[in-house]
Order: sequence, then C-alpha cells, then structure tokens
Amino acid sequence: MLLCEHNEEGSFGFVLNRHMDMAVNDLMENLPPVASQVSIGGPVQSSNLYYLHTLGKRISGSQEVVDGVFMGGDYEQLSGVLSADERLSKHVRFFVGYSGWGKDQLDKELEEKAWLVSNGEKARIMDVRTSDLWAQTLRAMGKPFAPLANFPDDPSLN
Repeated sequence: MLLCEHNEEGSFGFVLNRHMDMAVNDLMENLPPVASQVSIGGPVQSSNLYYLHTLGKRISGSQEVVDGVFMGGDYEQLSGVLSADERLSKHVRFFVGYSGWGKDQLDKELEEKAWLVSNGEKARIMDVRTSDLWAQTLRAMGKPFAPLANFPDDPSLN
C-alpha cells in the first residue's frame, strides 16, 4: 500500500501488489499504446483510472507523494507526453480504484498495529514487474521483518 494522502479528513492510497490481466489501452481511449500493466488500487471508485508517475511537473496539476513519485495531473498532457515518446510509459503506473479510510480510521488501525510501515522508494513503487513486492519490502525493513516475507498471502493455506 502506498499512502498518498493522510490528513484530518481521512487517508487515500493505492495497493501496489495486485495487478489486472488488462492493458491500460483496454480501459482508456485516446491514449497512445502504453505497455503499462494496470494495478488494482483498491475497492473505492473502481470504475475510475488513477495514475502515479515520475514525470514531475511535466504534467501540470500533479502532486508529489514520495520523493520523485507524483500522483495524477492533467490527463491530456499525460496523453500528449506519451504520444510524443512512448518509451516514457515506463514512468507511469495506472490503477483502477483506490483505498481509502475515513477520519481517524487509519490512525486507529496504526495504533492497533494492523499495519507495518515502511518508507516508500521510487524504484519499488514504480516497478510493476515485481511479483513479490511484499516480500522485498519486508526484507528491506530489516532482520526483524524478513521472516514474515516467507508467510503465504493466506495463512490458512499453510
């Protein structure tokens, strides 16, 4: 999960390790051919497409959420940038839906230790090819967390 916004009104983010078997061009018209896989960002507004990118201020209206990773911005500009150079599609990550929490909900979950918290890294956030993002992140968090990387997604299957 990448937390993009957290304030007194609530929280917003994207699940990073769940992908769809669908290309972004299957979902959006007027977008040049993009080789980017679509991720399932979460259950909220799952009919909407969102995106993260490393194109910075080249996309007006985008907001930096982690060093060098930006969210959203002008869709027409994004389409123009990708039309001009399709290789830039590797700098964009698309999501269907997002994950959200109401006022104080995430704070309570953090107090209950329902989440493990790690710093976001641009390379890890933007890499859609990684099939074991959860395990890589746990190992990067250090020795106390590394054994958790071997647990199955569903412990009841163990």
